[in-house]
Amino acid sequence: MEAILQLTKIDFSSVFLSVFVILLGLKAVLSLFEWAAGQLGLETKWSKKQREEYELLLRTSQSLAALQEKHETDMERSDRRDEEISHDIKKLTRLFVDKEIDDIRWEINNFAIRVAEGKPCNKDSYQHCMKIYEKYERILKENQLENGEVEISMELIQNSYMDKLKYGF
Repeated sequence: MEAILQLTKIDFSSVFLSVFVILLGLKAVLSLFEWAAGQLGLETKWSKKQREEYELLLRTSQSLAALQEKHETDMERSDRRDEEISHDIKKLTRLFVDKEIDDIRWEINNFAIRVAEGKPCNKDSYQHCMKIYEKYERILKENQLENGEVEISMELIQNSYMDKLKYGF
């Protein structure tokens, strides 16, 4: 019981202060030891680990810089390739439009020749030619092109169609 009474009389603030001072002293001694080891060229486990972490950080930083440079190079190459593909698509589209226009012109002009030669043509053929001509005009308008090749042929076809409607097929 006497031991318990003595424990109640202990000044805990001085005990905590004493423990703190002892820990602070140990830290100072360890720092002094570390400094002395560094001056003598000795390597401790802790300093070796710290050096390895530093070297790892440097290697990671260098790798990241190289990776970023490669990424930028790849992005530039990708952008150039995208431009080439876009140019090629525009070129192919232009070729397709030109081919479509030429095919329609050919079809209209051939039909106009058949009409001019007086060969028999049915109502569906005339209507098909009119629809093809509308498509032709739409393609020209969408591509900001001008018509100048089939106007005379279409005039001939339309006049013949009107005559057929008046006098019968």
